[in-house]
Amino acid sequence: MDTVEELNGTYFYAGRSNLTASELLFMVIVMNTADHFGIKDIAAVVALYSGVNNQATRAKPHTAIPGTSRISKVVRGMIKNTMFPFGIRLPTWIGGYTPWTVKRKMVRKVSTFVGRTIPLIGEVILLTDVSQIIYFSVCDYNAIARGNDKIW
Repeated sequence: MDTVEELNGTYFYAGRSNLTASELLFMVIVMNTADHFGIKDIAAVVALYSGVNNQATRAKPHTAIPGTSRISKVVRGMIKNTMFPFGIRLPTWIGGYTPWTVKRKMVRKVSTFVGRTIPLIGEVILLTDVSQIIYFSVCDYNAIARGNDKIW
């Protein structure tokens, strides 16, 4: 964290002077975001991007979601038609990554499970990152801010 000072009722942070409380909060969030990103975030973005179903595929029933994802094509090519043993079915999620559009489907094929789970893992990593960034930003901001400028 950079030098923090209070000047004439405003704040000095990260080389910027005369910051209001809201500008200070913004700067703290920006600095925490910049400090937080690393290789796992790149992997999460790649996992999410690879799960976008924008690739052409065979004809599907009219009720199916059109297209397939890059990761699904790669995994299906590698693992082929390998099934889980003993007829086990595991849940996968299709139709989007919001609670309002997602649907649960039980599958027996390992490739289908892996291809649909990798983007979900990327989403979980990014959601964890966002929650950590916000938490640490609010903690840092509250350590700097004075009186009524504090959050909570």
